[in-house]
Amino acid sequence: MKIDNLDNYKHIHLIGIGGVSMSAIAVTLQRWGYKVTGSDANRSEFTDKLVEVGISVTIGHDLTNSRLADLIIFSAAIKDSDPEMVLARQCNIPMVTRGEFVGYLTRRYKESICISGTHGKTTTTSMIALCFLEAHLDPTIQVGAILKQINGNYTVGISDYFILEACEYMENFLRFSPKTEVILNIDNDHLDYFKTFDNVKRAFEKFASLVPSNGLIVTNADDPSCLELHKTTRGNFVTYGIKNLSANYTAKNIKHNALGFSEFDVFYNSSFYMHVRLSIAGKHNVSNALACIAVAAYYGISKNTIYSALLKFTGAHRRLEYVGSYNSFSVYDDYGHHPTEINATANAIKDKDFNESWVIFQPHTFSRTKNHLDDFAKSLLTFDHIIVTDIYAAREQNTFNISSIDLVNKIRSYGKEALYMKDFDEIAYYIKKHARSNDLVLTLGAGTVTEIGPKIIK
Repeated sequence: MKIDNLDNYKHIHLIGIGGVSMSAIAVTLQRWGYKVTGSDANRSEFTDKLVEVGISVTIGHDLTNSRLADLIIFSAAIKDSDPEMVLARQCNIPMVTRGEFVGYLTRRYKESICISGTHGKTTTTSMIALCFLEAHLDPTIQVGAILKQINGNYTVGISDYFILEACEYMENFLRFSPKTEVILNIDNDHLDYFKTFDNVKRAFEKFASLVPSNGLIVTNADDPSCLELHKTTRGNFVTYGIKNLSANYTAKNIKHNALGFSEFDVFYNSSFYMHVRLSIAGKHNVSNALACIAVAAYYGISKNTIYSALLKFTGAHRRLEYVGSYNSFSVYDDYGHHPTEINATANAIKDKDFNESWVIFQPHTFSRTKNHLDDFAKSLLTFDHIIVTDIYAAREQNTFNISSIDLVNKIRSYGKEALYMKDFDEIAYYIKKHARSNDLVLTLGAGTVTEIGPKIIK
């Protein structure tokens, strides 16, 4: 069904409530006065936070609350055979997907700002959110990771601003009604769904066409596919770039300190606009900051406020995040799970001062590993030491005849040694034994690889 309003519902139940977006929806509904319950297959930091704010969460199936609910929201990961889904159909309880409900939310706000793109969504959403918070505009925020400044992945404001990370997977973002869009880049990811890069581009073209004539699109002039979106949008079209100096917003005189943090001059239409200092590393984050500046400037946020917000931003959770140190070597953790993201992270690390680099990589999904095997191998070659652990299956079964050993062998075919290690405790022990003073250790991937860092520094 399609949600037009919530006036007819009092009790809303969420299946898969522990998802990063679903948990944000749950708290938003609770703040609006609805009775909210939910279930999830696994306990997580998100389900724990929901329980802390008084939302009833069942780990496993919750047939009682699903039967009593007036409306059920379910995530894309929930199968039709799920017992709660079967019960809801038997009882004729209205059901709506997460994507459809977020689309409804975007229509509740006059200024829905949707940040999309294959890479960099979470960081750029966080940057924009901090600018609006620093300007005391009281936005509602939904972001794809824990953001320190809001102590979570969401906040519910009372203004007309809704800042949302908009994922392209399964074309969910086509259900949204954005007033402003940021499209950071268009890359060949999620091929298990899209099949071809042309289909990925077409999805973003459809997304760009959703912006009204009085709306705004901010996009990356360094990405040719993004520039082509000008043909499909009716709204104001603003570009940014580092390489393409004909963009509206450009960065010049980029410098890095010993931690790899950037500072640079921003030019708007070839005239000096402002100086910026970041507290995160990587040239890709200079690009993300330009996108943020373009949006903030459009909404009238002052340069001083933008400067302050960006300087305070120390990164979203699991985005080249410092974990700690052991025996004078540093441990970082990053969510990168696509070759483009790994290249960006590897380049960001180069701007830091260290002796040798170690990467512990956990491939994410069998289909992505199969489709990008060669690119994954090449993206890891810049690290001095490479360890690959088992593929994190996520939503998939291994019908692709692929394993992490295939990736190790591909890396070795390029003349670089790589190790396959399955057990996380064994990996932690190996690193503690072999990494030396001033080395940099990075755990990398969108799955459980994040557990290794704390094991190393424990």
